[in-house]
Amino acid sequence: MQAKDLDRVARNELKTLTKENAEWVAMHLVMAGRLLEEDPELAHRHVLSAARRAGRIAIVRESLAISAYAIGDFALALRELRTYRRISGSDEQVPLMVDSERGVGRPDKALELGRSVDRSTLSVGAQVSLAIAMSGARLDLGQTELALMELEIPQLEPDRAFSYSPDLFAAYAAVLEELGRAEEAAQWQRRADVAARAVFAAEGGGDDETIEVVEEEGVAFAVLESDDDLDEEFDQDEPSDARSAEQDDQDDSSAFDDEPVEGDESAEDDEPLQGDGSTEDDESAEDDEPAEVDEPIELDDPADADAVLEQDGDAAEQTDATDAPTSDIDDAEDDAPVSDDAPVSDDAPVSDDAPVSDDAPVSEDTTDTDEEPRVQNPES
Repeated sequence: MQAKDLDRVARNELKTLTKENAEWVAMHLVMAGRLLEEDPELAHRHVLSAARRAGRIAIVRESLAISAYAIGDFALALRELRTYRRISGSDEQVPLMVDSERGVGRPDKALELGRSVDRSTLSVGAQVSLAIAMSGARLDLGQTELALMELEIPQLEPDRAFSYSPDLFAAYAAVLEELGRAEEAAQWQRRADVAARAVFAAEGGGDDETIEVVEEEGVAFAVLESDDDLDEEFDQDEPSDARSAEQDDQDDSSAFDDEPVEGDESAEDDEPLQGDGSTEDDESAEDDEPAEVDEPIELDDPADADAVLEQDGDAAEQTDATDAPTSDIDDAEDDAPVSDDAPVSDDAPVSDDAPVSDDAPVSEDTTDTDEEPRVQNPES
């Protein structure tokens, strides 16, 4: 495992750090990404280690929010998502913020937040995620009919499937079940299963791959139209142009500032989030005004976290010379200058965060399907 395993956009954000610090942070983020589904607790510890040195980097705060959400710490996730939104000026994680508001027991606040965003400014995937989160908030309030309406968006196409379609179809089926429309619910659940298998089979084909779902004699199956087939049909020699899926970030304000992550301090403005949602809304919940600087929460026992990370370090020392960059980073940790981007609190004991290892298991799911769709990337 190397720092270059982190995606290019994230690596660019780390360029404001020193070279040694950037590599150290990058490897923790890579390790967290690999462990998020398999061991979210350990993934969260890796992100905490990265956040201690790169508290002003948007991708780090976003990763911390996602890992906190994965372990069920919705209050921390919400706070870190607000910080990420201020730093980046992007609304792409608003759906996760809405779901986190639900997690702390505030579905009304979740709906208010979701309505405050212009959905046309979001990527298609974020629009779908927001619709699902808003539908969930409606269900929390017992508004089942409105929950169904939240999901009736243009992306709810039964004959085509994208990467977001399985979740959307499944959410629609769940609401139909709540309404007592069992037959329709079963039909949409079957569509969700078919879309999931087709997307899994086409996983290497690209983020925006279009999948046509064909139903014949009551049995649904997926047909993937490939660019190669289209080229042969029209006798074209040039490949189709790739369509950029990047979303223009909203520049809310350049005045937002954020402090590095402190080890054992928590912002007073965020304390109400730790409750069950019965406390009054704090000032930091206002999405449109610059809130006070938020600081993430450390683990209750930093020594325990570092002990876990040190196990990765012991494993890394036994690897061959190809893994040398990982151990070098740890040896140089005390000598490396600490970037202004991530000063460490004087109040918190700073442990030598252990290196990441390359022996973390990565699950490779295999799914048997009756369909063998041909993968392709037509422009959608």
